Amino acid sequence: MPTFHTVRRRLTALTAAALVVSLAACADPSEEPRQAADGPVAGSQVQVIKYDTSPDQPRVKGNFDPALAAQLPESVRRSGVLRVAANGAGNAPLVFVASDNRTPIGVEVDIANLVSDVVGLRVEIVNTSWENLFVGLDAQRSDVGISNVGVSEERKDKYDLATYRLGLHAFETAQGTGWKVNGPADISGKRIGVGSGTLQEQVLLNWNKQNTDAGRPAAEVLYFQNATDSYLAIRSGRLDAYLGPNPSATYHVATSGQTEIAGTVSSSYPIEGKVGIISRKGSGLADPLSAAVNRAIADGTYQQVLAKWGLESEAVPRSEVNPPGLPRPSKKPSAQPTAR
Repeated sequence: MPTFHTVRRRLTALTAAALVVSLAACADPSEEPRQAADGPVAGSQVQVIKYDTSPDQPRVKGNFDPALAAQLPESVRRSGVLRVAANGAGNAPLVFVASDNRTPIGVEVDIANLVSDVVGLRVEIVNTSWENLFVGLDAQRSDVGISNVGVSEERKDKYDLATYRLGLHAFETAQGTGWKVNGPADISGKRIGVGSGTLQEQVLLNWNKQNTDAGRPAAEVLYFQNATDSYLAIRSGRLDAYLGPNPSATYHVATSGQTEIAGTVSSSYPIEGKVGIISRKGSGLADPLSAAVNRAIADGTYQQVLAKWGLESEAVPRSEVNPPGLPRPSKKPSAQPTAR
């Protein structure tokens, strides 16, 4: 029997400039959708989304393209399988387990299946932590990673990335604080949680440098292995906000009723951020998988997948391989504080 969660989220029509830093409104907990409050985000509206969390949910199927299948590396084509590394530690609606507590579902799983359909492969999800996603790629335990991996100049040194979504990060805070994040000054002196080695971390370090250069106190950066622990810290008052993927924050705000989004920032601040299918440099997978995304964009199946998870605003007009990404950080952190 299908399991549904009905939530309301706010969809925004963002321009490229607004993607850099924009205020995000909260999901409306009332029964009737309401108009957006006045604010810097243009074209805001409320849409009712029904999330199907059952293991046998209907899947959007891609259309097989033999010409693209022929472009795959021979070893992958012969295996008939695309091993997809994904961080399945409860990151709804990206990757999480269905109501049977076993089957991986989410927008990333659907994207993996969609592009695999186009090139004639069967998906094998390799459940991994964020840190081990890259280790697994290096050790060839997986072929690609599809787990909200943002494009960065550093990552392009070692990996190829075929884009399939715009990248936004969201500052999730306790409900009713009235705190809004429009730029670096707004996080000065705050305690901000983040995942280690993520693009969110690089954005925080960038903003901290801007704050200290301007004579303002830096934010205290606290590290968490998963968002669930950060929610506990927010509820207990030990954390002012957690900076994580916008899709996960939006889903959690809508379903928990305990937090709200204080603001969003591009995943490649200060330029427009994009999320990509990551593969080993020179593996030969990036080009055919990028072409598969473009095939799905052209026939409308790509848009159907994003609409299923309420992420239409993160659609890309076309997939690219290794576009400009998050600039290199000016300096590396000397140490990483322990999550508290």
